[in-house]
Amino acid sequence: MAKHFQRRPEDFTCAHCGTQAQGDGYTNHCPACLHSLHVDLSPGDRLAGCKGLMAPVAVEQKDGQYRILHRCQRCGYQKWNRAAADDSFERLLDVARRRAGPS
Repeated sequence: MAKHFQRRPEDFTCAHCGTQAQGDGYTNHCPACLHSLHVDLSPGDRLAGCKGLMAPVAVEQKDGQYRILHRCQRCGYQKWNRAAADDSFERLLDVARRRAGPS
């Protein structure tokens, strides 16, 4: 298993919403719906056997940056990931509101 980040610029089609996403080597989720795939054990290694869909379940701001908590819908694995500049801000707010519950 790789212990260090492996940058892999890869374009992909979102398995959840079908958006064509342009990868820059740091992209790990769809900018439209914020879903991801459980493909890595360590960032960029593509060694996870699960391959399950990872849903955005929480959003928080830390050190001036937004981050997204993804939970694998197949195995339950959870991982925080940085939000990207091209992520849908409306979708980030939707996830944050859902986590906060009714007001």
